[in-house]
Formats: sequence, C-alpha cells, structure tokens
Amino acid sequence: MNKLIATAGIAAALASTVAFAAPASAATNPYTPTGVCGSSYHVIDQHALSGATVYLMYNGSWNCVVTIKTSDVGTRTDISAMLETQTNPPGSYDDPGKYEYYASGAGPARGHCVKWGGMSRDDIWLSGWEHCG
Repeated sequence: MNKLIATAGIAAALASTVAFAAPASAATNPYTPTGVCGSSYHVIDQHALSGATVYLMYNGSWNCVVTIKTSDVGTRTDISAMLETQTNPPGSYDDPGKYEYYASGAGPARGHCVKWGGMSRDDIWLSGWEHCG
C-alpha cells in the first residue's frame, strides 16, 4: 500500500512539473504599430493573419498600414503591407519583401476611401473600400 501511495505521489509530482513547464520560448516582436508609423497615429482597424497582424493606422491626414510579425520574429520571411487610396489618380503603397519584424506603407487619407491589407505565410487579406474620411 505504501508503495502505491509513493508511486501516486511521484506521478502527481511529475504531472505537476509537466503542467507548469514553460512553453518553448518564442521571440517577442520589439516593434508596435505606433512605433513603426509614429506616435501621432492610432489604430482604427486590424486583421489577424497567419503569423502576423495587419493594422490600419490614422493620424488625421495620413493612413499607415503595418503588418507586424507574431511568428518567425527575427527571421527573414515573406511579409507585406498594402494600402490603396481612392484618389485621383489612385495611389498604391505596397511593401512586399523578406523582413524580420514588419512591413509598412503610408498614404494620404483625408477625404479618401482606402483598401488595406497584408500578407504573411501565404495568408493574404485585403479589405474592400472603407474608412472613407
């Protein structure tokens, strides 16, 4: 009986150790949307992608779109930030490439509708015309 209690105690201790073990450490992205676009910008929309989040920022005159990596941080992988303004002539701002932390672009916003989006890990998302200002 004592052997059974001791075995149960060891099993409980091992289960406790496994349950509380720290997960594999993932690099934290040191960049934020405001840090990339500037302190005068604030987030007006965002969309989750596989391995990243794309943010639409606004400062009263300009939009800034930034795709911040949440996976593979510090490793060069394909990532993109896209912004299109409904101006005359239309403006398109795209920043595709192999980046370690983020991709970004900015364009005029006042009085214009925008399409915005991003790409990470072959997950591509683009909004319709919206956020008309």
